[in-house]
Amino acid sequence: MAKRRTNLSAIDPVWDRICDEAERVVQEEPLLGGLVHSSLLHHPTLERSLAYRLSMKLASGEMSEQILREIFDEAHGRAPELGRAARADLVAVYERDPACHRLLQPVLYFKGYQAVQSYRLAHWLYEIGRKDMAFFIQMRVSEVFGVDIHPAARLGQGIMIDHAHSIVIGETAVVGDNVSMLHSVTLGGTGKEDGDRHPKIGDGVMIGAGAKVLGNITVGHCSRIAAGSVVLEAVPPMKTVAGVPAKIVGEAGCAQPAISMDQLLNSPSENL
Repeated sequence: MAKRRTNLSAIDPVWDRICDEAERVVQEEPLLGGLVHSSLLHHPTLERSLAYRLSMKLASGEMSEQILREIFDEAHGRAPELGRAARADLVAVYERDPACHRLLQPVLYFKGYQAVQSYRLAHWLYEIGRKDMAFFIQMRVSEVFGVDIHPAARLGQGIMIDHAHSIVIGETAVVGDNVSMLHSVTLGGTGKEDGDRHPKIGDGVMIGAGAKVLGNITVGHCSRIAAGSVVLEAVPPMKTVAGVPAKIVGEAGCAQPAISMDQLLNSPSENL
């Protein structure tokens, strides 16, 4: 019986569902039993599971799995908001990614989810003054997952990064809640200027694959950035922009683009 069953005082439907799914995986694919037990069923909480899973991923000859796991456990113990964000991100992936059919998939298999949770640790370290350790985590996340998020950047909750290859988010970037982005997205600067130089992405924004948003500009809430676009100017709320450089081509097409994930510019719901 999974360890989570021994903690009757804690009510966590997300973790209970993950453990139920894990038990079915062990029954259906016994060869994965070791992975599933060590990563999920051996742990009493999602936080402890993530600490183990991510420390195994990020460990190297320069930093052991045990040290990283202790850092993750400390962070989750001192900052319960990390666990809340992890659950919000998990539900976001489950609800928006059509390839995600079980809650355990992002924890075990999806590098976008794993990279965001690792960034959250690095950001916590950065905020408490342990900047060199934060930069080390950033380096390992980039090396292991192909995702480069500066630990000073600020990401909200309910973030989904789909496929998560070649993602770059700069130091002064701010990403709101319930944002979705696909692979090869850059939230970057425009040169060598210092100071506040990266984009500010509003809540509910969807950023298509390969899009580049450059400079200290604002992308309004519930807007859409089409795949391959280069955004150099502010985007009003609830608009769709496309092109190089990006221009407004219509309304967002729905109330929550990041949730609907509709990337077609000629969607029937739009009046372009």
